[in-house]
Amino acid sequence: MKRKELIKLGFGHRDLREAAVEGLKAASRAGLKKPALRRLLRSLAADPALFTEHEHFGELARKAIQQRDAADAYEPRRENAPYRRWGDDIDDQAVQQMENAVSLPVAARGALMPDAHVGYGLPIGGVLATRGSVIPYAVGVDIACRVKMTVLDLPVGALAGARDRLRKVLERETRFGIGSSFRDRREHGVLDDDWSVSPVTGRLKDKAWAQLGTSGSGNHFVEYGTLEVFGSGSEALGVPPGDYLALLSHSGSRGAGATVAGHYSRLAMDLHPELPKKLKHLAWLDLTSEPGQEYWQAMQLMGRYAEANHACIHHHVARALGVEILADVENHHNFAWEEEHQGEKLIVHRKGATPAGHGDLGVIPGSMANPAYVVRGLGNVASLDSSSHGAGRVMSRKKAKQSFTWSETRKLLAERQVELLSAGLDEVPMAYRDIDRVMAAQRDLVETLARFDPRMVKMAPAGERPED
Repeated sequence: MKRKELIKLGFGHRDLREAAVEGLKAASRAGLKKPALRRLLRSLAADPALFTEHEHFGELARKAIQQRDAADAYEPRRENAPYRRWGDDIDDQAVQQMENAVSLPVAARGALMPDAHVGYGLPIGGVLATRGSVIPYAVGVDIACRVKMTVLDLPVGALAGARDRLRKVLERETRFGIGSSFRDRREHGVLDDDWSVSPVTGRLKDKAWAQLGTSGSGNHFVEYGTLEVFGSGSEALGVPPGDYLALLSHSGSRGAGATVAGHYSRLAMDLHPELPKKLKHLAWLDLTSEPGQEYWQAMQLMGRYAEANHACIHHHVARALGVEILADVENHHNFAWEEEHQGEKLIVHRKGATPAGHGDLGVIPGSMANPAYVVRGLGNVASLDSSSHGAGRVMSRKKAKQSFTWSETRKLLAERQVELLSAGLDEVPMAYRDIDRVMAAQRDLVETLARFDPRMVKMAPAGERPED
């Protein structure tokens, strides 16, 4: 009997499925046929108490009763953990997801960023601090998704005078989409790390090596643009105020990270059958448990791997152009950090949110036709030292495809002096909020040090399933 059929019969928890499989093996050896086995399992699912002494399915019945008792024992907390919200145009579903998150028994406090929109479990743009636990879906599917900017030792005029060269290098030194890889694999010290920190990562090293230096689909990109460094950003970036040519990238831990996220998200849900349906994607792993430690170490490894991906992209592009890197700035989102807030050690999940502790540098992108900003965190206690990670979507990918055309998009790109090498229609600028409005809503979270305007953009081609 297949996994899907067992789940349909009501044995979705991993322990129940394993007990069901063992019972089925024994019953089959005893001569029971499939129709009889299906009838028996349906009856057991309806009333497991009748089968606790069954020769083949007694263990399954006893575990089913335990799971049912655990689910019945769930009691919502009397008062949600506190959270604060930034921005005035966040959709009701994202707000409800945040409300759900702070209702968890492990929740300590939270924050909702001005770019927030609906995600799985925790909304994208949601920040959640928990006690002694980590929530895989509150980290996100693309673990350690990251933004990196490097200032190149090339004049801004190269965007006109050396445009063909810039384009060829960008096309040659980047790869996009699910399963993308380089024929000649990239090298980085992250491959020398211990990949046996969890059974999952131990199986993923070769896949991760094949995809090293590549980018995903969805909203992932690599682009050239003009960077205006303000006086306030000169010391932080280590370059004089003025205009520069810069390279900006956005992507994460690729297929390896998605596999880690999927495995431990399912495990967390299996371990918490008591959670009501609206909270199941917020199931947590206790950090004192073996699964919790496995996930924590795997997440850290995926963070280093995502950093390595960006390092390879920027190194190979700069090397192919024959130029030096004058400055760089980068930051994770989709990650969990152990931090102290108001005298308490907490696990802070930032799903589509940027660390913005006092003095922290980061980059907040807009869209393929709108600016990104280099920022410095102000350390706002109420936001758990966080800010937005971008402009944030205002509509689903499906709706964007139905609402816009390439004709109107190309017109807008031409007006903004942007050359688009590849992308899907679901990533057009009109599908995103106004980045300047988002920045205005978080003036108390970050200060702006520089402005980046896209000029040549490469994303996954149309038709790729999003990974973001």
